[in-house]
Amino acid sequence: LRIVESGGGEVQPGGSLRLSCAVSGLTFHYAAIAWFRQAPGKEREAISCTSYGSVTTDYANTLKGRFTISRDDAKNAVYLQMNHLKPEDTGAYHCAVMRNALCSDEPANAASWGQGTQVTVVS
Repeated sequence: LRIVESGGGEVQPGGSLRLSCAVSGLTFHYAAIAWFRQAPGKEREAISCTSYGSVTTDYANTLKGRFTISRDDAKNAVYLQMNHLKPEDTGAYHCAVMRNALCSDEPANAASWGQGTQVTVVS
């Protein structure tokens, strides 16, 4: 199983980024894939998850309307579109394959993690 995130970088407040998560080594269309983030000195926080049939679950109420998860089963990829970014969105963003193809907001329920991609929102 291989998970590779990309698309992070430095952006000004109000800007946008689109993160990508490429997954290989499993039957992708059955997989539940989640995005988490971790700010310096804080616990890992669940953002959203997508499961079979492109069912999506959003966990962070404060991010609804700004962050959108999507998947492309033909490309074995999951995306996180982030708009109207704020300095408090700064952190490491990780993609995870969830156990038993079930979405969860608990990091302990992840079967495997990517290495993460850094997002920095600064003026």
